[in-house]
Amino acid sequence: MAQVTVHKFGGASVRNAEAVRNVCDILKGFPENKIVIVSAMGKTTNALETIHSKRFEGKNFESELQEIFEFHHNIAKELSVDTDTDWILVFDTLAQICKNDITDSFDEEYDRIIGYGEYLSTAIVNAYFNQNNLSSKRLNSADYVVTDSRFRDARVLWEMSEQRVASLQSEFQSHSTLVLQGFIGASKAPVAPQGRSEGVIQDALQDRSEGASQDLPEDLVKHLSKNLATHLTSLGREGSDFSAAIFAYLLNAESVTIWKDVPGLLNADPKCFMPTQLLKEISFREAVELAYYGASVIHPRTIKPLQNKNIPLYIKSFLNPNAEGTRIVEKANSELEVASYILKQNQTLVSISTKDFSFVVEDNLTFIFNTFANLGVHVHMMENSALNFSVCIPSDKNKLKALIEQLSDFNVRYNDYVSILTIRHPKPMVMQQLLQYKEVLLEQRNRTTVRFVIRGTWNLPEPIKE
Repeated sequence: MAQVTVHKFGGASVRNAEAVRNVCDILKGFPENKIVIVSAMGKTTNALETIHSKRFEGKNFESELQEIFEFHHNIAKELSVDTDTDWILVFDTLAQICKNDITDSFDEEYDRIIGYGEYLSTAIVNAYFNQNNLSSKRLNSADYVVTDSRFRDARVLWEMSEQRVASLQSEFQSHSTLVLQGFIGASKAPVAPQGRSEGVIQDALQDRSEGASQDLPEDLVKHLSKNLATHLTSLGREGSDFSAAIFAYLLNAESVTIWKDVPGLLNADPKCFMPTQLLKEISFREAVELAYYGASVIHPRTIKPLQNKNIPLYIKSFLNPNAEGTRIVEKANSELEVASYILKQNQTLVSISTKDFSFVVEDNLTFIFNTFANLGVHVHMMENSALNFSVCIPSDKNKLKALIEQLSDFNVRYNDYVSILTIRHPKPMVMQQLLQYKEVLLEQRNRTTVRFVIRGTWNLPEPIKE
């Protein structure tokens, strides 16, 4: 079985025509058998979220839809692939879905359209690759990543996905590069139209992009709309890194490289702290900790599948592809020497207590956690005392309202506009400096990590003076 490398390019790396050309140049420097995961271009996902919200509010979204078309058309034109009909078909399908009546829940309708940013970007990127001596084929991630139906935060069904992904090896016989979408899965297998094979949609699209057919039969166009719309799921915002890890795991890849607009994994977000240091090499364990606490460069679920098969992860800069970057492996020697700082803003501190002054014990906590899970509320920090259970959650007025309603048997109080500061391998002097003049509402410590819930906003970037 041929060795495969996996490369993930985020929205910033394909935000315009020049950026797409740069991606192509980078990939030409790697051997054949490449899986390339591509995110939506620029801020397309944000625009699709706006359209989704306006659909539910009954507002007109034609201007946003037109902006999406013009944005992609301008990039395609500058790349000289504007006559390729693949991306236009994808856009037409998106437009039709947006104009259909809303038939399902907010989250299910969200997943129905949100991945079309990735479909548009991969269509344009794939067309450019093929015009520039990088033999590639665009495939649909939803045909390979099988998930449950937890919309907006789907869980991968690994065994079913492994059966699907095994077929990708044969694709390398005729193409050096396979282009797939990040962030996207499907809750169940596509159903082919009667009398046609399961792969007919992708085959038809490929023929169309290669000029073999300019017009798809109407039944296929309708089926494409239904197929790509009805069963799509998403892996959570910023889930494209996880997509790269999924394909790497299922294909036993040689490595994964995530291409960013930063030199690699830094010990702090430069928008929040300065100066920062490059972490040249860290362990999978340390990367999991940093991702769990909110390090923005790595998606929290990315590390586990790679660690399970000891697949090294590289984080490199698409602005300086020859630079060293960060290497994440099983064991690293120097990670304890550098403190890391993670700031999560826009949080709400919720305190839950019983109304009869009884202890918050196992039965209460079971009910509370089930409520959080059912509402899809993520807990970023928690602390339990005899009479109170306190959690820090992302600020979301709708989910907070629903949470309070469902916990009506408890007293629920909350503080908005709080932040969580996490410091790995802290240095006391720096910690004291960062906390100066700040009101700490909650504090936690263990041997390697300190965490603080702090009221109010920050003056960013905060200086780190060691």
